[in-house]
Amino acid sequence: MVKLATEIMLGKKLAALGYAPGLHPAPRYTAVKAPVFSFNKMTQVDITLGPEMKSTGEVMGIDGDYHCAVYKALIASGISIPRGGKILASITDRDKPEAVELLRQFVRGGFELIATQETARALQRAEVPVSAVVKGLDDITPLFKTAQIKLAIITPTKGKIDTREGFQIRRASVEYGVPCLTSLDTAGALLQVLQRVPESNLCGCRSLDEYIR
Repeated sequence: MVKLATEIMLGKKLAALGYAPGLHPAPRYTAVKAPVFSFNKMTQVDITLGPEMKSTGEVMGIDGDYHCAVYKALIASGISIPRGGKILASITDRDKPEAVELLRQFVRGGFELIATQETARALQRAEVPVSAVVKGLDDITPLFKTAQIKLAIITPTKGKIDTREGFQIRRASVEYGVPCLTSLDTAGALLQVLQRVPESNLCGCRSLDEYIR
């Protein structure tokens, strides 16, 4: 890029340098970058994301298929992708309309929902099945301890306040090794992976040279 810019500054034309107008050809692969966090080593830190830097590294998933690239990135970042089981849902009010439809799709995919009280009411009003309602951390911790919950989707109301229930539940999920998503966008991406990438499909593995040459 630097060499090309220098040639242009010296008066050469793009056409003379072998470049034609138009859109760049579509790549043969998709690359998805995902952050890596060390929340299990940082006690009393809320896992909710914000403008400050919390990631301790990055990974990248590459594949000819977008959903496989997302799958690889999630796996590489340390997120265990469940294919069934129970999902704990605790959704802030502003996210409930979007979350209801998203969680409905998880149920259709074979998951069971466990929800906190207000979230359960919203789901039940929308006729989304809820297998159990939990009142707080005392109800949830035994489920984490016995590995009954395979995924937690907990969106924050305020975040960073360690006396709030959401903060405590998110921290507990980290302590017991339960994947916890705090963004509906990430939960939606995970749902697409589950819908598009069969459990038996490992999406293939190639060297970087095979993708870029």
